[in-house]
Amino acid sequence: MIRLILTVSLILLPSLLMADEVIDLTLDRAVQIAMGSSYRIKQLKLGIERSRLWLQAERAGLRSKVYMNMKAPEFEALSDYEWDSNLQKDIIVRRNTQLWQANLAIRQPIIFFGYPTNGYLSLNNKVYRYDQITSDVRDINYYNRLFVKYEQPFFQPNELKNDIEKAQLSLERKELQFLDDQVDLIDDIADDFYDLYRLSFQNMIFNQQIINLEKCYDIADCRSASGEESLDCIKVRVELNNVKEKLAQNKSNLRMEKTRLKQRLRLESGDSLVIKTAVEISNIAINPEEAVQNGFKLRPRLRLIDISKNEQEINLINVKGWNSFRLNLEMTFGLERQNPRYEELIRQDYENSYSVALSAYMPIWDWGQRRARIQAQKISIQKYDLYKEEIQNSIRSEIENSVQNMKEYQIPEPQICTATVKWQKRSLNAH
Repeated sequence: MIRLILTVSLILLPSLLMADEVIDLTLDRAVQIAMGSSYRIKQLKLGIERSRLWLQAERAGLRSKVYMNMKAPEFEALSDYEWDSNLQKDIIVRRNTQLWQANLAIRQPIIFFGYPTNGYLSLNNKVYRYDQITSDVRDINYYNRLFVKYEQPFFQPNELKNDIEKAQLSLERKELQFLDDQVDLIDDIADDFYDLYRLSFQNMIFNQQIINLEKCYDIADCRSASGEESLDCIKVRVELNNVKEKLAQNKSNLRMEKTRLKQRLRLESGDSLVIKTAVEISNIAINPEEAVQNGFKLRPRLRLIDISKNEQEINLINVKGWNSFRLNLEMTFGLERQNPRYEELIRQDYENSYSVALSAYMPIWDWGQRRARIQAQKISIQKYDLYKEEIQNSIRSEIENSVQNMKEYQIPEPQICTATVKWQKRSLNAH
Protein backbone atom coordinates (compact mmCIF):
# COMPACT_ATOMS: atom_id res chain seq x y z
CA MET A 1 0.00 0.00 0.00
CA ILE A 2 2.83 2.38 0.82
CA ARG A 3 4.50 1.60 -2.51
CA LEU A 4 1.27 2.40 -4.34
CA ILE A 5 0.95 5.76 -2.55
CA LEU A 6 4.57 6.63 -3.37
CA THR A 7 4.11 5.68 -7.03
CA VAL A 8 0.95 7.80 -7.39
CA SER A 9 2.70 10.71 -5.66
CA LEU A 10 5.66 10.54 -8.01
CA ILE A 11 3.31 10.52 -11.02
CA LEU A 12 1.14 13.43 -9.86
CA LEU A 13 3.86 15.58 -8.31
CA PRO A 14 5.30 17.00 -11.60
CA SER A 15 1.87 17.94 -12.92
CA LEU A 16 0.97 19.59 -9.60
CA LEU A 17 4.18 21.57 -9.64
CA MET A 18 3.60 22.67 -13.24
CA ALA A 19 0.00 23.64 -12.50
CA ASP A 20 1.05 25.96 -9.62
CA GLU A 21 3.77 27.81 -11.50
CA VAL A 22 4.32 31.43 -10.44
CA ILE A 23 5.01 33.73 -13.39
CA ASP A 24 6.57 37.15 -12.90
CA LEU A 25 4.69 38.78 -15.72
CA THR A 26 6.22 41.67 -17.61
CA LEU A 27 5.23 43.05 -20.99
CA ASP A 28 8.17 41.31 -22.69
CA ARG A 29 7.37 38.03 -20.96
CA ALA A 30 3.68 38.25 -21.93
CA VAL A 31 4.58 38.95 -25.57
CA GLN A 32 7.07 36.06 -25.58
CA ILE A 33 4.45 33.62 -24.27
CA ALA A 34 1.85 34.90 -26.75
CA MET A 35 4.24 34.55 -29.69
CA GLY A 36 5.00 30.97 -28.77
CA SER A 37 1.37 29.90 -28.35
CA SER A 38 -0.50 31.96 -30.96
CA TYR A 39 -2.18 29.89 -33.67
CA ARG A 40 -2.21 32.96 -35.93
CA ILE A 41 1.57 33.31 -35.71
CA LYS A 42 2.01 29.60 -36.49
CA GLN A 43 -0.27 29.93 -39.54
CA LEU A 44 1.67 32.94 -40.79
CA LYS A 45 4.97 31.08 -40.42
CA LEU A 46 3.54 28.25 -42.52
CA GLY A 47 2.36 30.79 -45.10
CA ILE A 48 5.85 32.27 -45.33
CA GLU A 49 7.37 28.83 -45.79
CA ARG A 50 4.84 28.04 -48.52
CA SER A 51 5.63 31.31 -50.36
CA ARG A 52 9.35 30.57 -50.16
CA LEU A 53 8.78 27.17 -51.72
CA TRP A 54 6.69 28.75 -54.51
CA LEU A 55 9.50 31.22 -55.19
CA GLN A 56 12.00 28.37 -55.18
CA ALA A 57 9.83 26.51 -57.68
CA GLU A 58 9.60 29.54 -60.00
CA ARG A 59 13.36 30.10 -59.85
CA ALA A 60 13.94 26.42 -60.59
CA GLY A 61 12.02 27.04 -63.82
CA LEU A 62 15.06 29.00 -65.06
CA ARG A 63 17.17 25.85 -65.00
CA SER A 64 17.31 22.92 -67.38
CA LYS A 65 14.48 20.44 -67.31
CA VAL A 66 14.76 16.87 -68.52
CA TYR A 67 11.62 14.95 -69.41
CA MET A 68 10.39 12.08 -71.57
CA ASN A 69 7.09 11.49 -73.33
CA MET A 70 6.27 7.89 -74.19
CA LYS A 71 3.66 5.98 -76.11
CA ALA A 72 4.21 2.36 -75.23
CA PRO A 73 2.16 1.27 -77.02
CA GLU A 74 -0.55 2.99 -79.02
CA PHE A 75 -2.77 0.47 -80.84
CA GLU A 76 -5.37 1.44 -83.41
CA ALA A 77 -7.62 -1.15 -85.08
CA LEU A 78 -10.56 0.85 -86.42
CA SER A 79 -12.22 2.20 -89.54
CA ASP A 80 -12.39 5.82 -90.60
CA TYR A 81 -13.23 7.74 -93.76
CA GLU A 82 -10.60 9.31 -96.04
CA TRP A 83 -10.71 11.17 -99.33
CA ASP A 84 -9.81 9.09 -102.38
CA SER A 85 -8.46 11.34 -105.11
CA ASN A 86 -8.92 8.66 -107.79
CA LEU A 87 -12.57 8.00 -106.97
CA GLN A 88 -13.19 11.64 -106.05
CA LYS A 89 -15.10 10.69 -102.93
CA ASP A 90 -14.63 9.64 -99.32
CA ILE A 91 -14.06 5.98 -98.65
CA ILE A 92 -13.97 4.02 -95.41
CA VAL A 93 -10.52 2.66 -94.66
CA ARG A 94 -9.63 0.05 -92.08
CA ARG A 95 -6.52 0.73 -90.01
CA ASN A 96 -4.52 -1.65 -87.85
CA THR A 97 -1.39 0.03 -86.50
CA GLN A 98 0.91 -0.21 -83.51
CA LEU A 99 3.11 2.65 -82.34
CA TRP A 100 5.94 2.52 -79.79
CA GLN A 101 7.40 5.98 -79.30
CA ALA A 102 9.68 7.84 -76.88
CA ASN A 103 10.61 11.53 -76.92
CA LEU A 104 13.50 12.59 -74.67
CA ALA A 105 14.18 16.31 -74.22
CA ILE A 106 16.51 18.57 -72.26
CA ARG A 107 14.88 22.02 -72.20
CA GLN A 108 16.60 25.19 -71.03
CA PRO A 109 15.14 28.72 -70.79
CA ILE A 110 17.33 31.27 -72.52
CA ILE A 111 18.82 33.71 -69.97
CA PHE A 112 20.55 36.79 -71.39
CA PHE A 113 22.78 38.53 -68.83
CA GLY A 114 20.55 37.31 -66.01
CA TYR A 115 17.35 38.32 -67.82
CA PRO A 116 14.90 35.60 -68.91
CA THR A 117 13.99 36.15 -72.57
CA ASN A 118 10.89 33.93 -72.51
CA GLY A 119 12.56 31.71 -75.15
CA TYR A 120 13.64 28.07 -74.87
CA LEU A 121 16.46 26.00 -76.32
CA SER A 122 16.11 22.23 -76.17
CA LEU A 123 17.98 19.10 -77.19
CA ASN A 124 15.59 16.37 -78.35
CA ASN A 125 15.73 12.75 -79.36
CA LYS A 126 12.71 11.16 -81.02
CA VAL A 127 12.59 7.42 -81.70
CA TYR A 128 9.69 5.17 -82.57
CA ARG A 129 8.63 1.88 -84.13
CA TYR A 130 5.57 2.00 -86.36
CA ASP A 131 3.79 -1.21 -87.47
CA GLN A 132 1.12 -1.29 -90.17
CA ILE A 133 -0.70 -4.62 -90.26
CA THR A 134 -2.78 -5.89 -93.16
CA SER A 135 -4.25 -9.32 -93.89
CA ASP A 136 -1.04 -10.72 -95.33
CA VAL A 137 1.69 -8.07 -94.72
CA ARG A 138 3.23 -6.56 -91.61
CA ASP A 139 5.11 -3.37 -92.48
CA ILE A 140 7.58 -2.35 -89.78
CA ASN A 141 9.43 0.96 -89.81
CA TYR A 142 11.95 2.40 -87.34
CA TYR A 143 12.65 6.10 -87.08
CA ASN A 144 15.14 8.14 -85.10
CA ARG A 145 15.80 11.88 -85.01
CA LEU A 146 18.25 13.89 -82.90
CA PHE A 147 17.73 17.65 -83.17
CA VAL A 148 18.09 21.02 -81.48
CA LYS A 149 14.97 23.17 -81.13
CA TYR A 150 14.74 26.92 -80.57
CA GLU A 151 11.45 28.57 -79.56
CA GLN A 152 11.08 32.33 -79.16
CA PRO A 153 7.88 34.38 -78.82
CA PHE A 154 7.89 38.08 -79.74
CA PHE A 155 5.61 40.95 -78.71
CA GLN A 156 4.20 38.90 -75.84
CA PRO A 157 4.34 39.20 -72.03
CA ASN A 158 7.44 37.59 -70.55
CA GLU A 159 5.81 34.80 -68.57
CA LEU A 160 9.04 33.58 -66.96
CA LYS A 161 9.99 37.02 -65.66
CA ASN A 162 6.44 37.87 -64.52
CA ASP A 163 5.96 34.58 -62.66
CA ILE A 164 9.22 35.06 -60.73
CA GLU A 165 8.33 38.67 -59.85
CA LYS A 166 4.90 37.57 -58.65
CA ALA A 167 6.43 34.86 -56.48
CA GLN A 168 8.88 37.37 -54.97
CA LEU A 169 6.08 39.83 -54.24
CA SER A 170 4.00 37.05 -52.68
CA LEU A 171 6.85 36.08 -50.36
CA GLU A 172 7.44 39.70 -49.35
CA ARG A 173 3.72 40.13 -48.68
CA LYS A 174 3.66 37.08 -46.39
CA GLU A 175 6.69 38.33 -44.48
CA LEU A 176 5.16 41.80 -44.06
CA GLN A 177 1.81 40.33 -43.01
CA PHE A 178 3.71 38.27 -40.45
CA LEU A 179 5.30 41.46 -39.08
CA ASP A 180 1.98 43.31 -39.21
CA ASP A 181 0.19 40.56 -37.29
CA GLN A 182 3.04 40.42 -34.79
CA VAL A 183 2.62 44.16 -34.15
CA ASP A 184 -1.16 43.72 -33.76
CA LEU A 185 -0.61 40.85 -31.34
CA ILE A 186 1.93 42.86 -29.33
CA ASP A 187 -0.51 45.78 -29.22
CA ASP A 188 -3.36 43.57 -27.98
CA ILE A 189 -1.18 41.87 -25.37
CA ALA A 190 0.14 45.28 -24.24
CA ASP A 191 -3.45 46.51 -23.73
CA ASP A 192 -4.28 43.43 -21.65
CA PHE A 193 -1.04 43.66 -19.69
CA TYR A 194 -1.49 47.34 -18.85
CA ASP A 195 -5.08 46.66 -17.81
CA LEU A 196 -3.67 44.22 -15.26
CA TYR A 197 -0.97 46.73 -14.40
CA ARG A 198 -3.57 49.46 -13.83
CA LEU A 199 -5.72 47.21 -11.63
CA SER A 200 -2.68 46.06 -9.64
CA PHE A 201 -1.55 49.65 -9.17
CA GLN A 202 -5.06 50.65 -8.08
CA ASN A 203 -4.96 47.88 -5.49
CA MET A 204 -1.80 49.42 -4.07
CA ILE A 205 -3.39 52.89 -4.08
CA PHE A 206 -6.56 51.67 -2.36
CA ASN A 207 -4.56 49.80 0.28
CA GLN A 208 -2.52 52.91 0.97
CA GLN A 209 -5.70 55.00 1.18
CA ILE A 210 -7.16 52.55 3.70
CA ILE A 211 -4.01 52.78 5.82
CA ASN A 212 -4.07 56.58 5.69
CA LEU A 213 -7.78 56.78 6.52
CA GLU A 214 -7.37 54.38 9.46
CA LYS A 215 -4.55 56.56 10.75
CA CYS A 216 -6.73 59.63 10.37
CA TYR A 217 -9.52 57.85 12.22
CA ASP A 218 -7.15 57.00 15.07
CA ILE A 219 -5.63 60.51 15.15
CA ALA A 220 -9.09 62.07 15.34
CA ASP A 221 -9.79 59.87 18.42
CA CYS A 222 -13.15 58.85 17.02
CA ARG A 223 -13.42 55.90 19.41
CA SER A 224 -14.35 58.03 22.44
CA ALA A 225 -15.95 56.69 25.61
CA SER A 226 -19.21 58.50 24.94
CA GLY A 227 -19.72 56.53 21.72
CA GLU A 228 -20.67 59.63 19.74
CA GLU A 229 -18.81 60.47 16.55
CA SER A 230 -18.14 63.89 15.24
CA LEU A 231 -19.04 64.89 11.71
CA ASP A 232 -15.40 64.58 10.62
CA CYS A 233 -15.19 61.07 12.05
CA ILE A 234 -18.35 60.06 10.22
CA LYS A 235 -16.89 61.42 6.95
CA VAL A 236 -13.68 59.49 7.51
CA ARG A 237 -15.55 56.28 8.30
CA VAL A 238 -17.83 56.62 5.26
CA GLU A 239 -14.83 57.30 3.02
CA LEU A 240 -13.02 54.32 4.55
CA ASN A 241 -15.94 52.02 3.75
CA ASN A 242 -16.15 53.39 0.21
CA VAL A 243 -12.47 52.73 -0.37
CA LYS A 244 -12.80 49.18 1.00
CA GLU A 245 -15.68 48.53 -1.40
CA LYS A 246 -13.62 49.93 -4.29
CA LEU A 247 -10.73 47.68 -3.27
CA ALA A 248 -12.97 44.60 -3.19
CA GLN A 249 -14.42 45.45 -6.62
CA ASN A 250 -10.96 46.14 -8.00
CA LYS A 251 -9.66 42.78 -6.69
CA SER A 252 -12.58 41.03 -8.37
CA ASN A 253 -11.84 42.81 -11.67
CA LEU A 254 -8.17 41.90 -11.32
CA ARG A 255 -9.01 38.19 -10.85
CA MET A 256 -11.22 38.20 -13.96
CA GLU A 257 -8.59 40.00 -16.04
CA LYS A 258 -5.91 37.53 -14.93
CA THR A 259 -8.16 34.61 -15.85
CA ARG A 260 -8.87 36.10 -19.27
CA LEU A 261 -5.18 36.79 -19.94
CA LYS A 262 -4.20 33.26 -18.87
CA GLN A 263 -6.72 31.84 -21.31
CA ARG A 264 -5.36 34.05 -24.07
CA LEU A 265 -1.77 33.07 -23.29
CA ARG A 266 -2.88 29.41 -23.00
CA LEU A 267 -1.50 29.07 -19.48
CA GLU A 268 -2.67 26.59 -16.87
CA SER A 269 -5.61 27.73 -14.76
CA GLY A 270 -3.57 27.11 -11.59
CA ASP A 271 -0.71 29.37 -12.64
CA SER A 272 -0.25 32.60 -10.71
CA LEU A 273 0.51 35.89 -12.43
CA VAL A 274 2.60 38.37 -10.44
CA ILE A 275 2.88 41.93 -11.73
CA LYS A 276 5.37 44.37 -10.28
CA THR A 277 3.90 47.86 -10.01
CA ALA A 278 7.10 49.86 -10.50
CA VAL A 279 6.71 53.18 -12.31
CA GLU A 280 9.54 54.79 -14.25
CA ILE A 281 8.76 57.99 -16.13
CA SER A 282 11.24 59.87 -18.29
CA ASN A 283 10.93 62.64 -20.83
CA ILE A 284 11.37 61.80 -24.52
CA ALA A 285 12.42 64.28 -27.20
CA ILE A 286 10.74 63.57 -30.54
CA ASN A 287 11.13 65.30 -33.88
CA PRO A 288 7.58 65.27 -35.36
CA GLU A 289 8.69 65.20 -39.01
CA GLU A 290 11.23 62.45 -38.34
CA ALA A 291 8.54 60.46 -36.55
CA VAL A 292 6.23 60.83 -39.56
CA GLN A 293 8.94 59.68 -41.97
CA ASN A 294 9.68 56.66 -39.77
CA GLY A 295 5.97 55.90 -39.75
CA PHE A 296 5.97 55.90 -43.55
CA LYS A 297 9.10 53.78 -43.78
CA LEU A 298 8.59 51.25 -40.99
CA ARG A 299 4.88 50.50 -41.22
CA PRO A 300 4.20 47.36 -43.30
CA ARG A 301 0.87 48.74 -44.51
CA LEU A 302 2.36 51.15 -47.06
CA ARG A 303 4.71 48.51 -48.46
CA LEU A 304 1.78 46.09 -48.76
CA ILE A 305 -0.03 48.70 -50.86
CA ASP A 306 3.07 49.03 -53.08
CA ILE A 307 3.19 45.25 -53.49
CA SER A 308 -0.45 45.15 -54.56
CA LYS A 309 0.22 47.98 -56.99
CA ASN A 310 3.22 46.12 -58.46
CA GLU A 311 1.05 43.04 -58.96
CA GLN A 312 -1.53 45.15 -60.77
CA GLU A 313 1.23 46.56 -62.99
CA ILE A 314 2.26 43.00 -63.90
CA ASN A 315 -1.38 42.25 -64.66
CA LEU A 316 -1.44 45.35 -66.88
CA ILE A 317 1.45 43.90 -68.91
CA ASN A 318 -0.46 40.63 -69.29
CA VAL A 319 -3.63 42.50 -70.28
CA LYS A 320 -1.73 44.45 -72.95
CA GLY A 321 -0.53 41.14 -74.39
CA TRP A 322 -4.06 39.76 -74.63
CA ASN A 323 -5.43 39.79 -78.19
CA SER A 324 -2.43 41.78 -79.44
CA PHE A 325 -0.05 41.31 -82.33
CA ARG A 326 2.40 38.47 -81.68
CA LEU A 327 5.02 36.38 -83.43
CA ASN A 328 6.24 32.88 -82.66
CA LEU A 329 9.51 31.60 -84.09
CA GLU A 330 10.33 27.89 -84.01
CA MET A 331 13.49 26.45 -85.55
CA THR A 332 14.92 22.92 -85.49
CA PHE A 333 18.09 21.41 -86.86
CA GLY A 334 19.33 17.85 -86.49
CA LEU A 335 19.83 14.39 -87.96
CA GLU A 336 17.27 11.74 -88.86
CA ARG A 337 17.01 8.25 -90.35
CA GLN A 338 14.39 5.57 -90.98
CA ASN A 339 14.76 1.88 -91.82
CA PRO A 340 12.75 -1.34 -91.61
CA ARG A 341 15.46 -2.90 -89.45
CA TYR A 342 16.66 -1.37 -86.18
CA GLU A 343 20.25 -2.63 -86.63
CA GLU A 344 20.52 -0.89 -90.00
CA LEU A 345 19.04 2.26 -88.48
CA ILE A 346 21.94 2.48 -86.04
CA ARG A 347 24.71 1.71 -88.55
CA GLN A 348 23.55 3.87 -91.47
CA ASP A 349 24.55 7.48 -91.95
CA TYR A 350 22.02 10.05 -90.84
CA GLU A 351 20.62 12.77 -93.05
CA ASN A 352 20.32 16.42 -92.15
CA SER A 353 16.88 17.66 -91.12
CA TYR A 354 15.66 21.12 -90.29
CA SER A 355 12.50 23.15 -89.97
CA VAL A 356 11.65 26.83 -89.67
CA ALA A 357 8.22 28.11 -88.71
CA LEU A 358 7.22 31.73 -88.14
CA SER A 359 3.63 32.24 -87.14
CA ALA A 360 1.89 35.55 -86.53
CA TYR A 361 -1.37 36.63 -84.97
CA MET A 362 -2.79 39.95 -86.13
CA PRO A 363 -5.96 41.28 -84.47
CA ILE A 364 -8.11 43.32 -86.83
CA TRP A 365 -11.24 44.36 -84.96
CA ASP A 366 -12.54 43.54 -81.47
CA TRP A 367 -15.03 46.38 -80.86
CA GLY A 368 -12.68 48.06 -78.36
CA GLN A 369 -12.52 45.09 -76.01
CA ARG A 370 -8.74 45.15 -75.56
CA ARG A 371 -8.65 48.93 -75.08
CA ALA A 372 -11.39 48.75 -72.44
CA ARG A 373 -9.51 46.00 -70.58
CA ILE A 374 -6.35 48.11 -70.53
CA GLN A 375 -8.18 51.20 -69.28
CA ALA A 376 -9.88 49.19 -66.53
CA GLN A 377 -6.53 47.82 -65.38
CA LYS A 378 -4.99 51.31 -65.37
CA ILE A 379 -7.85 52.53 -63.17
CA SER A 380 -7.05 49.71 -60.72
CA ILE A 381 -3.48 51.04 -60.45
CA GLN A 382 -4.74 54.61 -59.94
CA LYS A 383 -6.98 53.38 -57.10
CA TYR A 384 -3.92 52.06 -55.26
CA ASP A 385 -2.19 55.45 -55.71
CA LEU A 386 -5.16 57.23 -54.12
CA TYR A 387 -5.41 54.62 -51.37
CA LYS A 388 -1.72 55.02 -50.53
CA GLU A 389 -2.09 58.81 -50.38
CA GLU A 390 -5.07 58.42 -48.04
CA ILE A 391 -3.14 56.07 -45.74
CA GLN A 392 -0.14 58.42 -45.69
CA ASN A 393 -2.35 61.32 -44.63
CA SER A 394 -3.94 59.15 -41.96
CA ILE A 395 -0.53 58.06 -40.63
CA ARG A 396 0.73 61.65 -40.58
CA SER A 397 -2.34 62.87 -38.70
CA GLU A 398 -2.15 59.97 -36.22
CA ILE A 399 1.55 60.48 -35.46
CA GLU A 400 1.27 64.26 -35.15
CA ASN A 401 -1.65 63.86 -32.70
CA SER A 402 0.29 61.26 -30.71
CA VAL A 403 3.36 63.52 -30.50
CA GLN A 404 1.21 66.44 -29.35
CA ASN A 405 -0.53 64.29 -26.73
CA MET A 406 2.82 63.03 -25.46
CA LYS A 407 4.11 66.58 -25.09
CA GLU A 408 1.03 67.48 -23.05
CA TYR A 409 1.50 64.42 -20.82
CA GLN A 410 5.23 64.99 -20.28
CA ILE A 411 6.22 65.48 -16.65
CA PRO A 412 7.49 68.96 -15.68
CA GLU A 413 11.14 69.82 -15.25
CA PRO A 414 12.86 68.19 -12.26
CA GLN A 415 13.12 71.38 -10.18
CA ILE A 416 9.42 72.15 -10.66
CA CYS A 417 8.52 68.57 -9.72
CA THR A 418 10.68 68.78 -6.54
CA ALA A 419 9.07 72.05 -5.48
CA THR A 420 5.62 70.53 -5.92
CA VAL A 421 6.54 67.58 -3.73
CA LYS A 422 7.91 69.86 -1.02
CA TRP A 423 4.71 71.94 -1.11
CA GLN A 424 2.65 68.76 -0.78
CA LYS A 425 4.73 67.71 2.24
CA ARG A 426 4.29 71.13 3.91
CA SER A 427 0.56 70.93 3.27
CA LEU A 428 0.35 67.50 4.88
CA ASN A 429 2.35 68.68 7.87
CA ALA A 430 0.08 71.69 8.23
CA HIS A 431 -2.97 69.46 8.37
